[in-house]
Amino acid sequence: MPRWPQCALPAELVPATARLRSHLLSLIQPDGTLHSPCHSRVLESALLLALLDRTRLEPAARSRLAAYLSRHCDSPEPLDRLLARAALRHKPDPDGQLDVERFLARAPDFTGPRKRALLHAALTLLGAAPAEEIPAPEAFHLHGLHTWARVQVTAVKTILTHAHGHRSIDEGDLELLRSTQRPGTVWEANLLIHLSVLHALVPVPGQYPLVMEGVRTALNHQRPDGGMPFIHDEDTWVTATAGVALHAAGADASIVNLIARRLVALQHRAGGWSFADGVQLPDADCTSVAVEVLHLAGPDVYRAPLRRALGALHALRGKDGGFPTYLAGAPSEACMTAAAANALSTQGPTHRHDVEAALAYLASQQRPDGSFPPDWSSSRLHTVSRAVLAASRHPATSPDSPAQHIIKRAVALVADCQNADGGWGQQDGDTSDALSTSYALTALTTQDASGPAARGVAYLLTQQRPDGSISSVADSIGPRPFGFAVPALADVFTLLALGHLTRRLEPTPRRTPPTVGDNKGEPDTASSPAVAGLPAVRP
Repeated sequence: MPRWPQCALPAELVPATARLRSHLLSLIQPDGTLHSPCHSRVLESALLLALLDRTRLEPAARSRLAAYLSRHCDSPEPLDRLLARAALRHKPDPDGQLDVERFLARAPDFTGPRKRALLHAALTLLGAAPAEEIPAPEAFHLHGLHTWARVQVTAVKTILTHAHGHRSIDEGDLELLRSTQRPGTVWEANLLIHLSVLHALVPVPGQYPLVMEGVRTALNHQRPDGGMPFIHDEDTWVTATAGVALHAAGADASIVNLIARRLVALQHRAGGWSFADGVQLPDADCTSVAVEVLHLAGPDVYRAPLRRALGALHALRGKDGGFPTYLAGAPSEACMTAAAANALSTQGPTHRHDVEAALAYLASQQRPDGSFPPDWSSSRLHTVSRAVLAASRHPATSPDSPAQHIIKRAVALVADCQNADGGWGQQDGDTSDALSTSYALTALTTQDASGPAARGVAYLLTQQRPDGSISSVADSIGPRPFGFAVPALADVFTLLALGHLTRRLEPTPRRTPPTVGDNKGEPDTASSPAVAGLPAVRP
């Protein structure tokens, strides 16, 4: 692929990349972790306030929650506005009702009934759902579900059963719900599940002491703004993603190795990784990006953990060539498949068959407009960019190959939806944001023409703060389709895009030999190794 001349992209690109790289490096802790706590979310804040109202516990904490929710009563997000007003017993907003069908359409089809039931349970607890509405029976089926979903479904079923006047609870369900409660520990770092379980247990005789302890545990994670987060953090995934981005942007090899050592310490015995330390359920996202980091840090050095990780990925692979998020046998997903394909591509011809099958699956899932089904991001360009990188790393050159079909349709979508300001939005017609623009630019680095990328860079640089960090709307989703915010992700994905772009430029002649790993100046675009594929995304 030919390099672009230095003048093809804005002159500010290189120093802006250096500032962002320095900012991200400043966030890396001595043990190699990038710590970026999850921001407060209205959903969990409303559920906790309702729980405190039911139990008459912690009035001071309730006041802080109420103050947080009051600031969201006129939120531009219909769901936040609805939940905040309901929790505070305010009148609904008659001019901005939540379009439930449109909201649930952001989740994959196979999760639809469960997510409808979850939303209904939350609204029921807040007094904002019709009592006569009953979710479809398939919303409560546990077969084939991973552990988080089993507990969430059981809690939702119990909440709705109680709401319809039935006070009994199956002993097996009670045992499952109680098993998640440990003083001082939020099970699987998930505050949504924790609060749902407590709500389910409130009406059950003999469970009040457990509920009291669970409330105290939850309040350990109340944020300074008074709200509650979805999860307390996803540091393992953010750290691994940052490792790939820092490598792409020319950071010193010692930093990537520091991150790799931290990841090895967090690897599960079966070979995979979870989104945060202490979480037991591994996923294809975290495992894929960790594979990329270990490969970049040294495939010989990390041969044993890489072998275990690749085995974990292979165990997830479906018969259709795709990969699910959590559990073998679950429906494959385009987003996870692109992540796994990028990871497997680092291993050369060893996993060529798996990569080809993954690309064939991706091509089968790509829509005529170039996009893919909903994933773990509210930006449709997220999976697009990962799929383009996976396809572009495949050596097949036939114009009829799945890889070429993926690239052609995806790049056409990116070209068609660029906004007048040079950036890209989450969906067609949306205002530009830094994360969506970073995904688009990462895809465009595989193309010969530099014009769209130049306009995109110009927009992206307007979103950089004086300290080098990036301002962006959040795009993470969990559980789908509920959005949440982890602030460092805008920095990480922007740095990844800028690193890819900088490597497309012709090297600048230097009078003196470059300093290896210089984190203050321009990356050595002439001699830097090939960049790994785009990393995966979160819980």
